[in-house]
Amino acid sequence: MLVNNNTQALSTVQQLKRPDMDPANAAASTLYSGALQTAQQSVTVPVVPKDLDKAASRIDEAFAKTRVQLQTSKATTTDVPAADSTTSSARADFTDYMSKTPAERIREQLLKEQGLTEAEVQAMPQEKQDAIAKQVADRVKQQQEQQVAAKTTEPQAQAVKETLAAI
Repeated sequence: MLVNNNTQALSTVQQLKRPDMDPANAAASTLYSGALQTAQQSVTVPVVPKDLDKAASRIDEAFAKTRVQLQTSKATTTDVPAADSTTSSARADFTDYMSKTPAERIREQLLKEQGLTEAEVQAMPQEKQDAIAKQVADRVKQQQEQQVAAKTTEPQAQAVKETLAAI
């Protein structure tokens, strides 16, 4: 083990560790104080009450202009209620879709792919209706198998990631 008995070297090291002697802190402090003085000098406070009144009237005028602009823009936007109806119909469509079961969603998608409506399916012979129902059941089964496969591979992939991270 090396031991340095030189007291001058130890005092130099201790002086550098003091935060007030750190060159970076000193430079930052100088820059901050210079910026603060510049900011304080650039801010002028109107001393005369007339200047204060002028500033207040300009602020009031700006608020009045903004209020008028908002009122005119509000009047033009309320004339067009179509945006609200499309939003509410989109929300209703989404709510209807989400309230369906996965089998109902798959059936709807299958019928759309084949270009059929529910009324046309009801008018078909029973054999064709059964075939469509079988297709829907097959798709539901495939979807469930995919979900199960994704859940079983996910823990294995997680275990592999954890093992690799441990290495």
